[in-house]
Amino acid sequence: MEEINTTANIQFFFRPFSADPKIQVGIFVAFLVMYLTSLSGNTTVAVLVQINHSLHIPMYFFLANLAVLEIFYTSAIAPLALANLLSMGKTPVSIPGCGTQMFFFIFLGGADCVLLAVMAYDRFVAICYPLRYTRIMSWPLCVELMVGSLVLGFLLSLPLTILIFHLPFCNNNKIYHFYCDMPAVIHLACADTHVHKTALYIISFIVLSIPLSLIFISYVFIMAAILRIRSAKGRHRAFSTCSSHVLVVLLQYGCTSFIYLSPSSGYSPEMGRVVSVVYTFITPILNPLIYSIRNKELKDALRRALKKF
Repeated sequence: MEEINTTANIQFFFRPFSADPKIQVGIFVAFLVMYLTSLSGNTTVAVLVQINHSLHIPMYFFLANLAVLEIFYTSAIAPLALANLLSMGKTPVSIPGCGTQMFFFIFLGGADCVLLAVMAYDRFVAICYPLRYTRIMSWPLCVELMVGSLVLGFLLSLPLTILIFHLPFCNNNKIYHFYCDMPAVIHLACADTHVHKTALYIISFIVLSIPLSLIFISYVFIMAAILRIRSAKGRHRAFSTCSSHVLVVLLQYGCTSFIYLSPSSGYSPEMGRVVSVVYTFITPILNPLIYSIRNKELKDALRRALKKF
């Protein structure tokens, strides 16, 4: 009972990046700029798809939903991280608050990974079966795939969050991170965490490897189909459409695999914190940029919208 009381009353604090207030302010400004850029970029993509009837096709439906997921994903992390940067790590977060942030981080991140696999399947059908595309990728199926991504993210997030926050936390309450990331929180527990680390590894492996395998298989067939296209213009358009998706996949899966699929014995809190910046702040900025730069329809829609102002 004493251990439970200790855990219930504890408050976590995030360790600052630096003891120098000037460096902390500099990092705060960088994080704030990245967060606002991510919000504006992803909001622009979502709004453009919504207001342009020419973009009401499955590919852009999934892209708009990816943008919305990125908005909520970064918003689950950025406000608390920014507050802690300004307060030099003195802003406390309760156990329920930390658990809530972790739940939404896993939920939205897991849904994001599944959605990228769904987008690869959409490109596979569009390029390999163009004449049957509208019949296969019907709107009811698109909605089911999107809802399925959210449900899978939820089913992965809830048990893992509950498992981690059933651990006892005693005197060590300094999280070596800028948000409640799973390895960093597990590291603070004053109990045997072997089962929890194993569960984290297995769930991370499922979330990352299965969608990535489906993406890889889809793109093997896509590449084979593209190489059979006789028109150079057609090949270029297909490559342009798919290459943007591949870049996003490499960024998202590369960084998350480095954090969650590395052996726990080799986990470095400092490296984990730095790499996490990539997929929590940088990738959500790059997603709308990559898709808009390499997508003619989206660029045309943006030009038309800007001409109205």
